[in-house]
Amino acid sequence: MTASKRSTPKKRKARQGRYALFIVSALFVMSGVLRLGGGTGIAIAKEIEALRANESDGESALCEPSAGIANLLSDLSSREERVMNRELALENRMVALELAEKKYSESLAELIEAELALDATIVRADSASESDLGQLTAMYENMKSKDAAALFEEMDPNFSSGFLVRMKPDAAADILAGLKPETAYAISVILAGRNANVPREGL
Repeated sequence: MTASKRSTPKKRKARQGRYALFIVSALFVMSGVLRLGGGTGIAIAKEIEALRANESDGESALCEPSAGIANLLSDLSSREERVMNRELALENRMVALELAEKKYSESLAELIEAELALDATIVRADSASESDLGQLTAMYENMKSKDAAALFEEMDPNFSSGFLVRMKPDAAADILAGLKPETAYAISVILAGRNANVPREGL
């Protein structure tokens, strides 16, 4: 009985000390909360709002380009437009050149075809002329030398000499003998000049 009575006041004192510490701690916590809720808390809140405002201003400044950047972008856009216009003009010029080349090729083909046709016509004309000359030469050979000489007197010496060259030597000699001396001389000079221009073998 005596021991239990003595221990009871000690337990009560320990409990009272714990309660006192708890109350003091609670007071400190409440004081801190009141300080945060008071001037210090308001100051911290203001600092946070200021930081947020600075961040928003920085973001808006980044979003809005400066005057130099805007001018650079405008210049680049103008250059791109000029390049596109030049490319379009170059494409149009290439198309025009292709059309011109096509027309030139067609015209060249037509000219070649016309030239071939003209060459064929000339060949036919030469053949016809050669045939006509052969027939005339044979006719003059078969004529009497006196009659043929009378015709050759009226011809130009350059023209008549061409027939004489084609004739047989004896027929040509008979016609030359029937010509006037000056006519025969002129034809002889022309014939000699033609023979002189003929290349000789062995020279």
